[in-house]
Amino acid sequence: MARIGVLTGGGDCPGLNAVIRAVVRKGLQDGHSLFGYRYGWAGVLEGDGDELTVERTAGILPRGGTILGSSRTNPFKSGGPGVEGVRAGMEKYGVDVLVPIGGEDTLGVAARLDAEGVPVVGVPKTIDNDLKGTDYTFGFQTAVQIATEAVDRLHTTAESHNRVMVLEVMGRHAGFIAAHSGLAGGGDVILVPERPFDIEEVCDHIRRRHDTGRTFSIVVVSEGATPKEGTLSTTGAEGKLDAFGHERLGGIAVTLESEIEARTGYETRMTILGHVQRGGTPTAFDRVLATRFGVAAAEAVTAGVSGKMVALRGADIVTVPISEALGDPKTLDDKFFQDAAVFFG
Repeated sequence: MARIGVLTGGGDCPGLNAVIRAVVRKGLQDGHSLFGYRYGWAGVLEGDGDELTVERTAGILPRGGTILGSSRTNPFKSGGPGVEGVRAGMEKYGVDVLVPIGGEDTLGVAARLDAEGVPVVGVPKTIDNDLKGTDYTFGFQTAVQIATEAVDRLHTTAESHNRVMVLEVMGRHAGFIAAHSGLAGGGDVILVPERPFDIEEVCDHIRRRHDTGRTFSIVVVSEGATPKEGTLSTTGAEGKLDAFGHERLGGIAVTLESEIEARTGYETRMTILGHVQRGGTPTAFDRVLATRFGVAAAEAVTAGVSGKMVALRGADIVTVPISEALGDPKTLDDKFFQDAAVFFG
């Protein structure tokens, strides 16, 4: 039987604890022992962690975040310890196989480790739902629910004050959260990274609504949405990069607020949900999906699988090569956006 090392990397999201709990329960049932590394790959490199038991993971199913902590540490960053540092962190606690729970960056490290002969079974995690290889990732549905509730609440104040309300939600490369919550909440304009927008077209749409007697509008925008080249100047959190080279985003709603009010004359206010979407208890859907992922990961270890990740395909949990999750992100389906656009206005 194996000794399994579990870690969570990247941004936290609802459902991580459900995965940890399931890996532990199924792993112990299959005769394995389990060790949890603190703060992602940083814990592996520093040899920092603790034993994972039934008692240690009791009661964590409905909790948001991760009991193991997370970080964006990259072992393969220039000058980093690389595979030897990871091997040393495993040997310190007798870990035979790693189960990293994370997105493209965390799984990218896992793929490199597999190529170096380190046994790994990945669990895909991204709140944006933009990982290829799996139909859905846990945490996404919770984020959509939170964003939808925000749209519902903004409707009442927008209607009361005849305002345009701009809601910025997560979505660096893909507009899944914006499109789903905008459709569910009855948003009047949805702006996503896949479709660069023309600010004047957005304003024309809002004007048409007001001309027909509808005195308020809701604009739902992904944090990664961008204007068409030459149509609008934007500024953001420039120069802030993490260990994987990703720029910190957020702030498109600020630009939209000022531009829409200046161009239309309608009072406009913006709300940026930010980390609110990551926090709190996961929905039932995400608890179930995360639990199924954790069980499947432990089963894959028992079967001697390596270089694979668990994934949702239709109604089934399967294992696929980690490489399927890497590269270009999964993006919003055109037909889904067209369905949402039927209700714009």
